[in-house]
Amino acid sequence: MTVTHLTEAVIEQLVCPPGRQHWVVNDTLQCGLYVDIQHSGRMAYRLRYRTEGRNRYLTLGDARVITLEEARAEARLALRKIRIGADPRAVLLPGAGPTVERFYNDQYLPYVKTYKRSWATDETMIRVHIVPAMGVRAMGEITGADIARLMAGMQQRPYASATINRVLVILHYGYRLALHWKTPGIDDNPMRNIRSLKENNRVERYLTPEQTQRLLQCVRYSQNPRLADIVAFLLYTGARKREVLNARWQDIDLARQLWRIPHTKSGRHRHVPLSTGALTLLADCKRTCPVGCTWVFANPATHKPFVSIYYSWYHARKQAGLPELRLHDLRHSFASFLVNAGRSLYEVQTLLGHANARTTSRYAHLSPERLREAVEVIPSF
Repeated sequence: MTVTHLTEAVIEQLVCPPGRQHWVVNDTLQCGLYVDIQHSGRMAYRLRYRTEGRNRYLTLGDARVITLEEARAEARLALRKIRIGADPRAVLLPGAGPTVERFYNDQYLPYVKTYKRSWATDETMIRVHIVPAMGVRAMGEITGADIARLMAGMQQRPYASATINRVLVILHYGYRLALHWKTPGIDDNPMRNIRSLKENNRVERYLTPEQTQRLLQCVRYSQNPRLADIVAFLLYTGARKREVLNARWQDIDLARQLWRIPHTKSGRHRHVPLSTGALTLLADCKRTCPVGCTWVFANPATHKPFVSIYYSWYHARKQAGLPELRLHDLRHSFASFLVNAGRSLYEVQTLLGHANARTTSRYAHLSPERLREAVEVIPSF
């Protein structure tokens, strides 16, 4: 037995050593793949794998007939079948439609890229979770039991319920699209009776007024000269990080005290009212803004939006004694400040740009002081 980097030229020169019945040459690129050269001159690509505690072997084809790349592709296909518990010799059922991998890569992703801003997350979920588990199977072969096994496997590793639910959403939507497009071989959605998992791992953080002042004090001393303005504007508006980093002067209406956000998570534009504090901050930014710069919070070095402010934010929050605080938590805090000031959830929903009131309800955090004030309306008996 020997190991070498197989190429077509190398394979053409392989011969069985004198005195041996056969000789094995392992491929360095594809795990388990080797060429078996027999004394008679016959050569075959074979795959060595282990299942149920035993070594097993699969003949892939005559090395004089199929190419090395074809053998490697066959080996990869067989190993993926083995990984999901299928027989590596099994073929796809006729009329069962495209494989899961082909459908999601060739049809699903190109479609969602046309409108979905978070398509890259879908691509990751498909590549990391869906394809390894069932990519070689035909779409029409997948059953509810297969989905249940995928969920159980992810829970054992263990993945959070939110991650598993994201995979389920992608699978469900993919089958809906396949049925809508009348994809051959697909006449049912195996996700019909699959229920999402309960998500109990959501962590919401809200700043107290004292923590807010401490944070604002620390960001003023950041090496990033724009961090203080960015953090303050996030607190003033409740906007998302990327909405603030991409803010343009052309979308600021100082006369009407409005900020138009042209590209939101929902895909619709919205208008954010600007408070006195936000207007004062913008006036200061305008005075120091370089001539011709179109971005409100531009990077001083490039005069373009920051790609990332993570490192400066990391050091500032750590200095403020808030090492777990995320930038998105400033949005939560904005909502919390409004609710504790007595503003209605409808007002909070509108200001945050939520289409669904249920999304807003999780921001409805009331401080203990506010709750104590509420119970004081109960008369003494």
